[in-house]
Amino acid sequence: MSEDAAGYVITPPPRATIAVTGTDKTFPVRRIWCVGRNYEEHIREMGHDVRDPPFFFSKPADAIVPDGGTVPYPPLTKDMHHEVELVVALGSGGRNIRLERALDCIFGYGVGIDLTRRDLQIASRDMKRPWEIGKAFDASAPCGPLQPATRIGHPSRGRIALKVNGQVRQDGDLAQMIWNVPEVIELAAGDVIMTGTPSGVAATVAGDKLECEIAGVGKLTVTIGQPAS
Repeated sequence: MSEDAAGYVITPPPRATIAVTGTDKTFPVRRIWCVGRNYEEHIREMGHDVRDPPFFFSKPADAIVPDGGTVPYPPLTKDMHHEVELVVALGSGGRNIRLERALDCIFGYGVGIDLTRRDLQIASRDMKRPWEIGKAFDASAPCGPLQPATRIGHPSRGRIALKVNGQVRQDGDLAQMIWNVPEVIELAAGDVIMTGTPSGVAATVAGDKLECEIAGVGKLTVTIGQPAS
């Protein structure tokens, strides 16, 4: 047993990380926060009031799936949806951060997918229960390699799109965000923010190939696999 593990009653799980483009180093993930209802057309397609402010929910850090990975189709659902999102990785954080200083907290950006067991999410919502069963399952947060902000700057506009088996499902622009990136930062180093999705969310099934791209940020490809045995 290693010295680091000697003080634990079980072997600690590996630390969740995201690759960093152009380096052999990785970004250690502390928490994953997701912004709900941050694109107007997505709010409309889900039947909600566009005047309601966005809000946060979370996923476990080990829900990360790397580019090129396979996502086992999850249990308990027959309606898993894809939601392509800009991912923001924080190198620092805090509370009550002034907007003009918020971008200083960002290490980099990537492309992610907020996978959602829609039927379970809607059932929880209707019963006024938390969304975790619909959002925070294993392998529910695929994420491509991060591009450091020192290399690409801070994208505020640009195409964000997702294809399923070569057919475009989601096609929007980062400029359509209701709340922009500086307005949603109040967290800590190692935290990852998934910033909401444009319209076009739909069900995906085992065997589907999901290809995502955000202009100037990167790409992400994952395959939906068979349910885990």
